[in-house]
Amino acid sequence: MISRIRTDLALEAKELWRESADETTKLSGVEAYDETRGSFKISTVKILDEEGERQLGKPRGTYITIELDGLIRREENAFEDAANILAEELRKILKLEENASVLVVGLGNDAITPDAVGPETVDCVMVTRHLKQHMPLEFAAFRRVSAIQSGVLGTTGIESADIISAVCQRLSPDCVVAVDALASRRMDRLCRTIQIADTGIVPGSGVGNSRMALNSETLGIPVVAVGVPTVVDAATLTIDMAQRAGVSLESSRFGDDGTMIVTPRDIDRCVKDISKLIGYGLNLALHNGLTIPDIDMFLS
Repeated sequence: MISRIRTDLALEAKELWRESADETTKLSGVEAYDETRGSFKISTVKILDEEGERQLGKPRGTYITIELDGLIRREENAFEDAANILAEELRKILKLEENASVLVVGLGNDAITPDAVGPETVDCVMVTRHLKQHMPLEFAAFRRVSAIQSGVLGTTGIESADIISAVCQRLSPDCVVAVDALASRRMDRLCRTIQIADTGIVPGSGVGNSRMALNSETLGIPVVAVGVPTVVDAATLTIDMAQRAGVSLESSRFGDDGTMIVTPRDIDRCVKDISKLIGYGLNLALHNGLTIPDIDMFLS
């Protein structure tokens, strides 16, 4: 089941395993639990060993998924609440020392809207490395944060991992936060879910165009991935909808049509909204004592 349905979300990989397994079968090597804060559900999946990796098809590590139903319903203070929850979860997984520096990387292609989450997020990140260098007293309370948009191989001729590795060698950050678009198995999770993972990321995997991995093995420092599903491939969507209707389908029957990518019709607004949320969540997580109005003023 997992092999024929594409998803980048560990939460969905666990769902797929459960759907394909006998009710009495235990999911070995995986710890999972859910909690609710206000209108937001937070699901944590921890892949503990090789057996867990094999069962879910994901690297060993911690995956935190925040479902943004309250924000989608435009509830009062939903943006601020969501940003603060995202910041709390980021702090848990980043585990930064007080003086640690961070490089935020926006992966993806800003000319293709469903792939523009990374670049759009970078536009909402407070970069402070240069300010701390030139005005250390005035910005003493801020962490050193730098940010880049790595572009894509087709427009730069350079692998994103090579660009980021070169920047890391020059700046020596203590951690990289990589933001990218992902693929989901369901339309109702697109731009409504944020996944944080301490396993790094493989750029382009969401659309089946995987590039060189960005993780602690390739960069030599911790890499935290923040991802948002913006697309579903046609075969995955069709299989999922058919299963919900009680019909069994095989992806091999779709031919080339199954490789099409599906995205919401209001993807432009969705990407801008959720990119702003990620950027603000990162700012709150990386700089102590900030508020949403503080970030608005800094970025204006």
